[in-house]
Amino acid sequence: MQISKLTPSKRARDRWMLQLEDGSFLQVGKNQMADFALYAGRELSEAELEALRRAERQDRFQSYAIRALMDTPMSRRKLVEHLRRKECPEAEAQAIAQRMAELGILNEAWYAAEVARQYAARGYGPRRVQDEPYRRGVPREYWGEALQAVEDWQEGLNAILRKKLGGTLPDPKALKRVSDALARRGYAWRDINVALRRYGAEIEEE
Repeated sequence: MQISKLTPSKRARDRWMLQLEDGSFLQVGKNQMADFALYAGRELSEAELEALRRAERQDRFQSYAIRALMDTPMSRRKLVEHLRRKECPEAEAQAIAQRMAELGILNEAWYAAEVARQYAARGYGPRRVQDEPYRRGVPREYWGEALQAVEDWQEGLNAILRKKLGGTLPDPKALKRVSDALARRGYAWRDINVALRRYGAEIEEE
């Protein structure tokens, strides 16, 4: 199969539009240009054409993975799911995810810790914070490290109490509602009680 035309892409940097004599197109990158010595008029055997298509597909999926991770860090499982939705074969998606991890672009330990810090800063407690890495597909082995990345759980809890109580001790029913809300946000009752003692009150777990 002969390459009838090869021109730089107008939409993507360092990519070229390759037109074959049968009228089909491939968008190739600089790696394929060098590896396959591509130029207009070059004859490609069936084996070369199949290898080129395979390399082009892998390069396209890998470029997508890099862009996706740069825009929104995620777990390996989520990246594979994104690639599969783009019709990337399972084995190829797993290989690309492994490559991203080797390059350091995909770092599940860092990602889990960052998620934990963000949710703790928003006032969520340890139990709820641990749910987030799980929900996002981060392996269990990184959960403990993620929780350790949060330096001060009491600060988030105290900030919520200051906002809701305004420095004063409300009636028992209102105090119970605040305590229940904190429990739903993932704080343990013992931590809630420690914070409430500063307001001269203590709520016992039912």
